[in-house]
Amino acid sequence: MIKIGIIGGAGYTAGELIRLLVNHPDADIVFINSSSNAGNKITDVHEGLYGECDLTFTDQLPLEDIDLLFFCTAHGDTRKFMESHNIPENLKIIDLSMDYRIENDDHNFLYGLPELNRRAICKANYVANPGCFATCIELGLLPLAKHLMLNDDIIVNAITGSTGAGVKPGATSHFSWRDNNISVYKPFTHQHIPEIKQSLKQLQNSFDSDITFIPYRGNFPRGIFATLIVKCKVELPELLRIYREYYEKDSFVCIVDKNIDLKQVVNTNKCLIHLEKHEDKLMIISCIDNLLKGASGQAVHNMNLMFNLEETVGLKLKPSAF
Repeated sequence: MIKIGIIGGAGYTAGELIRLLVNHPDADIVFINSSSNAGNKITDVHEGLYGECDLTFTDQLPLEDIDLLFFCTAHGDTRKFMESHNIPENLKIIDLSMDYRIENDDHNFLYGLPELNRRAICKANYVANPGCFATCIELGLLPLAKHLMLNDDIIVNAITGSTGAGVKPGATSHFSWRDNNISVYKPFTHQHIPEIKQSLKQLQNSFDSDITFIPYRGNFPRGIFATLIVKCKVELPELLRIYREYYEKDSFVCIVDKNIDLKQVVNTNKCLIHLEKHEDKLMIISCIDNLLKGASGQAVHNMNLMFNLEETVGLKLKPSAF
């Protein structure tokens, strides 16, 4: 059994992570740290876990008792923790914040997108889980980058559910504002753009195009639906072959011939991709569940790889029928 600790246990991603781990045959949660909830039952916060989890939040950090530590912390907090604590030598770490996603000489975290870095993840001790928008967009573009086909600007429009803003209420996450509403935020400057460019450049070293990314807030709880437009002269049948070949060994990415919708991926760890061609323009539709494939599901996928488990263990989740 993999002995697991979780830091930052009260948010949406932590709740999904706990839900996956308590049903994972090879996982044993030793502690869930939350200083603000210490002493409270997990189900006091994550009520969907009634009958599945009888653990209690703690403010203790028995790092020597675990094999793997998940950080579900606010951006900046993982780095602060790493710099202020003695980390046991053999402890593996998966960080769901954005602190270590960009490669840098000052850290040894590996970017944890399995469809890009699977072999390296299997040997890694420290993994930086990708961002949710980044995951959805990168998966839509990686096959093109591998074939050196990203030589023009990329246009991305993507809409995300309210859980993407985190559990803490804000002016744009209240039901009365979000319901029957839609809005743009962080156009052109979203924080996931650098990691997207980093991943594309890993496959296509010559990549130097602009990514015009317009994110939207959606009036639904979970999921990301992205449309990507790139210029491409290759015919659609060949593009489909390229995409299917790239993802043929990946368990969670499906290339779909007909148009797709968000409900097909919500509550799953899948990414669905659909391609359409209009003259020299290629439209790529990519959709994921932001809390699963875009966060906690991908983190468990990385855990499976790091501990040499079959990569789908604990992640064979099915979407709702409605």
